[in-house]
Amino acid sequence: MEVSEGQTLKHSPNNVMLSSSSTKATSSMADHVSLGNLHHHPNSQSSCFATSKPNHDNTHKCNHSPKIPRRSLVLLPASSLLLSASSSFAIDNTNASSSSTIDTTITDRIFMDFSICPSFFSNDRTLGAELATCPDSEPLGRVVFGLYGRLLPITTANFKTTCTTSAYRGTLVHKVLQGQFFAAGRQGSRRDKGVVQPPSKLVRNVETVDPKAYQLRHARPGTLSLCLEQNDDDDSIKLSPNYHNVEFLVTTGPGPCPELDDQNIVFGTVLEGMDVITSIATIPTYKPGERIQFFNDFAQLIGDERAQSARAMWDRPQKTVYISGCGELKVTKPSLSPPSLP
Repeated sequence: MEVSEGQTLKHSPNNVMLSSSSTKATSSMADHVSLGNLHHHPNSQSSCFATSKPNHDNTHKCNHSPKIPRRSLVLLPASSLLLSASSSFAIDNTNASSSSTIDTTITDRIFMDFSICPSFFSNDRTLGAELATCPDSEPLGRVVFGLYGRLLPITTANFKTTCTTSAYRGTLVHKVLQGQFFAAGRQGSRRDKGVVQPPSKLVRNVETVDPKAYQLRHARPGTLSLCLEQNDDDDSIKLSPNYHNVEFLVTTGPGPCPELDDQNIVFGTVLEGMDVITSIATIPTYKPGERIQFFNDFAQLIGDERAQSARAMWDRPQKTVYISGCGELKVTKPSLSPPSLP
């Protein structure tokens, strides 16, 4: 005798009395409830849970659970419910292990010395004088970056070449977003303006169009990233057939910067010198008033090119911070942990 929705079950003082046909129906139902049905049932409701992925932000992944009638849940054996729960944990662990295979071995160490040039805007400054020869330079300190050469060999090689050829030397830190990051390495033809002229030895970076290059997240302070979306190079420079991405950013904290994820390529981390990064992050920056921002937004809306030029002045540090020196520190053995300085 099968039990329908309108019927009631007969109870005995000690247990629930069910017919043999009801027991068979229940067993058959339990046998047909599979993992695929629990997560991809056509009439299912969505249930979201946060996946655990190292170096990733906590995105939400939606799985599906079936609309099982209440009476069926009562009749399902406990082993079936435990099976579905353990299967969900197995899926989460599989995702975590796959993301942990990202190779962040530090293969190269690059140093950068940061300084302030108080006389950069002075009237007696020699016309055409480069920042590298600033006469009254005030050192801020040295930062040592560890690069993920196995994960991103082209991005790492280009960054290292730009440093070892001194192309970054005498270039400005042109943008500081307090509480987020600072950017340096803007390209141009005027070295006296603190811009970068990329060396001819750079390789075309095909990693910028590879989805695998965007796996790492800007999850903590001291993350070194190649500027792509936040790039401040002029459009005329970007359209050049010999254009190379050399502008970079460093996150300053105190928290993560998820808005930078999936748009810029993380290829290294700060090994030493976070105090220097913090010092740069606390320098006051130029902030336009609300009225100026309103007119700028309107000008950009109607296609006025001057709006973009004016916007380039926003978030510039009020002190002239520049890279006074850079180069490579030899790594005797690649390591997952930050190697010590020689």
